[in-house]
Amino acid sequence: MRPIPNLIFASRWLQLPLYLGLIAAQAVYVWLFWQELYYLIVAAFGNEDALHHVLDAVGAESEALTETVIMLVVLGLIDVVMISNLLIMVIVGGYETFVSRMNLEGHPDQPEWLSHVNASVLKVKLATAIIGISSIHLLKTFINADSLLDRVIYAQVGIHLTFLVSALAIAASDRLIYRGPAQTKEHA
Repeated sequence: MRPIPNLIFASRWLQLPLYLGLIAAQAVYVWLFWQELYYLIVAAFGNEDALHHVLDAVGAESEALTETVIMLVVLGLIDVVMISNLLIMVIVGGYETFVSRMNLEGHPDQPEWLSHVNASVLKVKLATAIIGISSIHLLKTFINADSLLDRVIYAQVGIHLTFLVSALAIAASDRLIYRGPAQTKEHA
């Protein structure tokens, strides 16, 4: 290759530090998950400091570890897991799509979705993951609705609906693009 195209092609490796940074961010999420789980378990066994931490973390007005408080903490843990899954999709899918092949074909641990990943599939998967994360936040909001302002609830519902409409628009536009004009006319 000529020098300029070679330089441009090699510039994809500049994304590597970004993916390594996302791996570090995922490590922070793993730490957060175990920390919150630890506080929940210790609070369940009667530790007052852990109980206050849990109650503060979920914004509960009760002074006890109720079923609602536990549910809010568990939803927070699920939220951390879903964000971590989103990070994995971005790290692995982005690296495979934009930097270099990982050559995982035939590896027993290869994620099923990675075999057919491209920028379009990655966009739809990311949009779906964001909707899932937004759904968890919305469920936490509905469970804790009596301690929130109505405008906060309406704003979160509006944001969630915006995510849904955006994901549908991304999926529809990708479907139109990848079906091609000839196929679109045949099915019309």
